[in-house]
Amino acid sequence: MRKSAILLLGPLFVFSLAVAAHSPAPTDEASKMDEVCIPPGQWRDAKTDDPVGHDALIDAVAKRPVVLLGESHTSAEHHRWQLHTIAAIHARNPRMVLGFESFPRRLQPVLDAWVAGEMDRKEFLEKSEWNDVWRYDAGLYMPLFHFARMHAVPMVALNVDRKTIKKIRANGLDGVSDDQREGVGEPAPAAPAYLDVLAEVFTHHLSHAGAHHGATQDTKKDDPPEPVDRDDAKFRGFVAAQLTWDRAMAEALASARAAGERPVVVGILGGGHLEYGHGVPHQLADLGVTDAAVLLPWDAGRPCADLKSDAGTPVADFVFAVDAPSEPAGRPRMLLGVVITDGDNGVHVDRVMPDSVAEKTGLKVDDVIVEAAGVATAKTRDLIAVVHRQAPGTWLPLRIERDGETLDVVAKFPATPE
Repeated sequence: MRKSAILLLGPLFVFSLAVAAHSPAPTDEASKMDEVCIPPGQWRDAKTDDPVGHDALIDAVAKRPVVLLGESHTSAEHHRWQLHTIAAIHARNPRMVLGFESFPRRLQPVLDAWVAGEMDRKEFLEKSEWNDVWRYDAGLYMPLFHFARMHAVPMVALNVDRKTIKKIRANGLDGVSDDQREGVGEPAPAAPAYLDVLAEVFTHHLSHAGAHHGATQDTKKDDPPEPVDRDDAKFRGFVAAQLTWDRAMAEALASARAAGERPVVVGILGGGHLEYGHGVPHQLADLGVTDAAVLLPWDAGRPCADLKSDAGTPVADFVFAVDAPSEPAGRPRMLLGVVITDGDNGVHVDRVMPDSVAEKTGLKVDDVIVEAAGVATAKTRDLIAVVHRQAPGTWLPLRIERDGETLDVVAKFPATPE
């Protein structure tokens, strides 16, 4: 089974599945060339493994009803590729709609106002609750948003609220009434291969969470995790939540296609929701959209074996090889290394990531962060904003509440981000 990297989306332990990250290629130049699966800048047909010309490919996909562009949410190179691909498709077919995983559907009026030019960047990010609902670097996405605004391309919120996903994860679909699902219908059942992927993601979470929730001394850090019991209620809830996420995005994409002048609908979402025909493509097919095109960026160093599953299913329709820079442009953002939620009196720590700044600072699960650098942190967005302002090598004083006591600790960010 091919593996996809996983990026935790906040405290719900529902994961946005992103295109896999891989170890750097060998430094020896000859070996490095041997590791290159697809030369950077080249399109490849994942079914036949043949090169495809850019113009011919764009001409073809611009005629599809839905085009799905995958990403790793933190990769600047992936977002640049998305922008270039969108611009090329738009040149062939200006009847376009852009759909974004990053927004729940309740924020659709904000997206409409942005495209209409009724707010600036700051107001848009505030009203779209960016640091609450998505939390990734907004600078990576703003060129896409500006493209939509510049060309009057409608933006569509594909997702649902996290509270909805949390309820489904806790209670299953049968335990959530129809009026609590935000209009999302019954998802098509997951294929066995997708269940394998989700089991791997779920097991990965459990193996990391165990280190912070009473793992015994006999448990070794590098021990392989136990296989997940697929009849376990927690795993079934996790699967139900993930399928609802996929279904919500598929329904929004299909609805955008059916409205108006039947535009080409381009979806911007994590690559793991797309790979090997699982996730959103599977749900779209169940809705009658059987000819959506799936395009993925292909990082330098990713092996050719990933182009097809063990069963021979292609990872996508087409992939485009990118050679991501070794360092992000601009000053890197600092990360504390916690999963957080809004608490009653501050920011509640739900999880502390291994080997993170937070762990080295001594933060623990169930701590409540009430101040950061003297700024009250009533909401998660308050803490995120303070942490993102930190420069490499700086110290950040935190005031926390733990077991009825108020403690002052200092988070020390490395001079060179890891």
